[in-house]
Amino acid sequence: MLVNGLPSDCISADDRGLSYGDGVFRTLRLRKGRPHQWSLHFAKLHHDCLAMGLDCPAADLLLHELRQLSATRPAAVAKIIITRGRGERGYAKPASGKHTRIVAIQPEPEFSVNKYQDGIETAVCRIKLGHQPALAGIKHLNRLENVIAASECRDAGLTEGFLEDGQGRLIGGTRSNLFMVQNGALFTPDLAYCGVAGVQRQRVMAYAGERGLKCSVTNLSVADLQAADEIFLVNSVFGLWPVRKFPGYLRTEFPLSNRIRNYLEEDETRS
Repeated sequence: MLVNGLPSDCISADDRGLSYGDGVFRTLRLRKGRPHQWSLHFAKLHHDCLAMGLDCPAADLLLHELRQLSATRPAAVAKIIITRGRGERGYAKPASGKHTRIVAIQPEPEFSVNKYQDGIETAVCRIKLGHQPALAGIKHLNRLENVIAASECRDAGLTEGFLEDGQGRLIGGTRSNLFMVQNGALFTPDLAYCGVAGVQRQRVMAYAGERGLKCSVTNLSVADLQAADEIFLVNSVFGLWPVRKFPGYLRTEFPLSNRIRNYLEEDETRS
């Protein structure tokens, strides 16, 4: 782990990332020091920093640190965190100060092949996501709703769970973006009020656009998913998991999901 470019696993106790979740982050896979889909991840990091009023580090600097850390790991998962840095007590942003840059890597997790071939079982989480349009789509450090939802899934023995907002609109998974397939078209939730717009979501939408496949951003309900031909979840670590089962829904074949997963995997070898 590097903190502001130096080997360390410590930050100041008055860092605003710790005190208030005042920062953003990205999580991505590495192969032999090469980050997958780096241009997309950096563009999203830059966008989120700008939205939060944070200075985004240079891409070359982050690449250098990623390569430095991954020199002895052929495969890893990297996390980049940018916080507002140290600050005095109080919510208001300091007028000036040095931001904190954290770059860390961990071994890549191993996922059962059954999750890809047979699909996963899910359920709708009890916790609901609050609306905050100013933060919608941004991968900021305030992720307590996801922490509670992920713990709920773990306790129920589920790999993932669906998250709704207070109006019953589906937003995504606890750590993933959601798509459903119906009559050969793709549908994904509108993230105008809450949720994270991930890089894999962006890639799936680009795949659809390049192939003339209809992909609609819209409001989705549990009833919509129960009537779907296929459902799948995506993120930058596990890739794409089709959904086999959740209450009121059971599918055993995922033709379009599998085609998209194959594309995502093949495209990563070229990125």
